[in-house]
Amino acid sequence: MTVGTRIVLAAGGTGGHLFPAEALAGALIGRGVDVDLITDERGTGFSKLGNVPVHHIASGGIAGKGLTTRVRNYGRLALGILQSRKLLKRLRPSVAVGFGGYPSVPPLLAAQWSEINTVIHEQNAVMGRANRALMKRASKVALSFDQVRFTEELAASKKTVTGNPVRPTIAEIGTHGYRAPSADGPVHLLVFGGSQGARVFGRVVPPAIALLPESLRRRLKLVQQARAEDLEAATTAYRAMGLEAELNPFFGDMPARYDWAHLVVCRSGASSVTELAASGRPALMIPLPNSIDDHQMANAQSIAAKGGGWVMSESAFTPENVAERLASILSDEAGLARAATAARAAARVDAAERLADLVLGLVPGKVVH
Repeated sequence: MTVGTRIVLAAGGTGGHLFPAEALAGALIGRGVDVDLITDERGTGFSKLGNVPVHHIASGGIAGKGLTTRVRNYGRLALGILQSRKLLKRLRPSVAVGFGGYPSVPPLLAAQWSEINTVIHEQNAVMGRANRALMKRASKVALSFDQVRFTEELAASKKTVTGNPVRPTIAEIGTHGYRAPSADGPVHLLVFGGSQGARVFGRVVPPAIALLPESLRRRLKLVQQARAEDLEAATTAYRAMGLEAELNPFFGDMPARYDWAHLVVCRSGASSVTELAASGRPALMIPLPNSIDDHQMANAQSIAAKGGGWVMSESAFTPENVAERLASILSDEAGLARAATAARAAARVDAAERLADLVLGLVPGKVVH
């Protein structure tokens, strides 16, 4: 059994890193493992796992920063390594698992220098820069996609495709199945995309909806994430169309929103792509154009290549193009159903358990059941 085993998780402070860490923590705790989280000042505890201790260390990003910021953040990373070495000496973990983001670098480097087994988990179809700095010395590298850029030179024995762990409430949606809109029934469109996505979507989606054929527009029911400063204008635009729309800067019940949706319009960060697949929902994905190493485009293409959705560049994301694409997609009920099936087939809904198996397989002297 694994009782008495302690695993340290290290992750950047954003949801894309913390959500899969939370899913793994749940799987490990279910097996009797003690779990600690190390992150920076942005990171908080796991929403559903209040019994996981959280330790904050200094860190800072380097990529895309000015000289002064880079110098300062190198100093913060050095401080974070010292803090992490002291923390690991006290916690004495069997394995350290990093989920990317610069806050994961100090704990994982400290673990590697202390000869603690380490696992790197990459959520995207392009290995992130923090993980690239750590992967060669890692004991194992867990991947979310079959092909991940920058991992080509790693030995096959070091790489394992586990998938990207998702919260159980998201994975459960895929078990409900997908029911495409009927020929004359309502069509449910979900639009979300974080702050930068919400800005672009708020500017483009309302006029695109106005350009849809009236026969389709009157069937449409819309849920859209919008920035607070855009709410009034978007609400007025939709009201003028007679469209039933719900707009909000933040939705705290995303599992229910996925379950409701016939089609999703969104960015293609790792969490979004993984959740679309796990919930079995087709999507029109608009990759963030300035994402590091263009990883959002790689994520979107990996799903689209399997038939689970469609990709549109932001440069092509105009009201006219969006209206044409939405009209084509939403008028093809069989195509929506095929895309939903393909998206779900691309999911690895047991990713958290697979990753837990990989991690616990590195615990010295333990027999894992």
